[in-house]
Amino acid sequence: MTTRLAVLSRGPRLYSTRRLVEEARLRDIDVAVINPMQFSLFVAEQDIGILHQGQKFDFDAVIPRIGHSITKHGVAVLRHLEQLDVWTANTSQGILQSRDKLHSSQILARNRIPTPRTAYVRDMKDIERAIEAVGGLPVVVKVTQGTQGQGVFLRHTLHETTNLVQGLLVTGKAVLIQEYVAESHGKDIRALVVGGKVVACMRRKARGREFRSNYHLNGTVEKVDISEEYADVACRAARVLGLNVAG
Repeated sequence: MTTRLAVLSRGPRLYSTRRLVEEARLRDIDVAVINPMQFSLFVAEQDIGILHQGQKFDFDAVIPRIGHSITKHGVAVLRHLEQLDVWTANTSQGILQSRDKLHSSQILARNRIPTPRTAYVRDMKDIERAIEAVGGLPVVVKVTQGTQGQGVFLRHTLHETTNLVQGLLVTGKAVLIQEYVAESHGKDIRALVVGGKVVACMRRKARGREFRSNYHLNGTVEKVDISEEYADVACRAARVLGLNVAG
């Protein structure tokens, strides 16, 4: 019997979504792109149900491509599917843990996986103490929720840091002050882990004076190989965060 696969995505024309569909079809998998915002969820005593645009959701497996802005709803859909024994490439819990920078740092630290020194700031009076705790200026300031380099800032002075953190706190953001790793300024390596193995790696480089290396911020990428030691760290990080697919 042919496996029925749903790619949960609001962007059927996105390159990543199209490539997943192409590869599934090459393997004779019955695949469809499903908008996660079009589900209806039902809960009753000893029973749960799910409909997509009013129709029964009849798929064996899902690959969640849930945008950051709809994390809460997307995770609720995944929880429902998990309870219905539908296989998911990443679990709802894994997605939640990895999308919160503080939570993921806590998990990595608990499992002795190297991570930059990080301080959680909820009050203006904590700023100087936080800077000292992570090794002094300059520091990286982050909001706990964000992707593609958004909400990540480099600050060189106490005055700059204080003004930025104050503005973020006023708007209700949860803020992290993190150690600045000079050797990674404008560059990093991203490893793609699937099923507990590193299947691809790339070096990302920023352009100009930008310190963030994100491709979405006009950075460049090139294929690289990494050592077994680095691959082991990447696989361990994915495992403790509960991710079958990570990068």
